[in-house]
Amino acid sequence: MRLIAEGLAGERGGESVFSGIDLALEDGAACVVTGPNGSGKSTLLRVIAGLLPAAGGTVRLDGGGAAFPTVASASHYLGHQNAMKPALTVAENLGFWRDFSADAEAKPGLGVEEALEAVELGGIGHLPFGYLSTGQRRRTAIARLLVCHRPIWLLDEPTAGLDKASERRFAGLMGEHLRGGGIIVAATHLPLGLERAVELRMGLAG
Repeated sequence: MRLIAEGLAGERGGESVFSGIDLALEDGAACVVTGPNGSGKSTLLRVIAGLLPAAGGTVRLDGGGAAFPTVASASHYLGHQNAMKPALTVAENLGFWRDFSADAEAKPGLGVEEALEAVELGGIGHLPFGYLSTGQRRRTAIARLLVCHRPIWLLDEPTAGLDKASERRFAGLMGEHLRGGGIIVAATHLPLGLERAVELRMGLAG
């Protein structure tokens, strides 16, 4: 499997924020996207995920097979928002995302409780999401990556709100994903503990 971007360009509010981005990531590879605020890191991830149209260039997935014919179908996107309903319980939220993302062609993810254990939130599945602390909410959002398998993780400031122990735990989960043949593209201002990751530095001019 190979994630390829060629001459990729993105806009925000009709204004160009980046152009000419080339990227090729094989199974087990990670790319850390860095740069100042406003340089287009979040926009780039959204374009790759298919949430925004590309202003130029192309992005594609080679070798995804029947299970993952497109980049969008192969991707989990974790943005600044946690994408959870405050009134639903933690387990209900994760169950929704598991069912929403389910694909008979893809290998199964972790069970809800197993995913919560992986982020050290075991036993809180019955609580409304809105009751959780900032760090617990982010860890629940990370658990969403685990309940349904997707080979590409697109992560926008994924460690925001996490303490040091949770950052280390998440680094371990990312390492497991890469060792299993996954691909990660992460926009961040902070070190993520990803070994041998390539860096893509965005500039204010693109």
